Amino acid sequence: MTHDKVLSMLSLAHKAGKLKSGEFAVEKAAKSKQARLVIVAKDASEGTKKSYKDLCSHYHAVYTEYGDKAALGQAIGKEFRAALAVCDENFAKEITGRMQEKSDSDDGGR
Repeated sequence: MTHDKVLSMLSLAHKAGKLKSGEFAVEKAAKSKQARLVIVAKDASEGTKKSYKDLCSHYHAVYTEYGDKAALGQAIGKEFRAALAVCDENFAKEITGRMQEKSDSDDGGR
């Protein structure tokens, strides 16, 4: 199994208290403009994805999709999680950067 730097950063953000998980907590973080980055599992339902996209668009949070519900939950020591909200600008930038690195390496650096 390869080491996933994005999931490691999510784990660190959780331990630092800068991550919200669960539908109510993520929604509350976005509405209070605390959420800097909202990550939704790729295997979440289309309705869930649309709901979070609309929420992020309205409250000006960055929306992205990454991993699956099991991986997101495992990264923070919980069961399945469809969505996470990163509530710290530095963690959000670092996680976004690592997602881009992973995307570039998956594309062969194209």
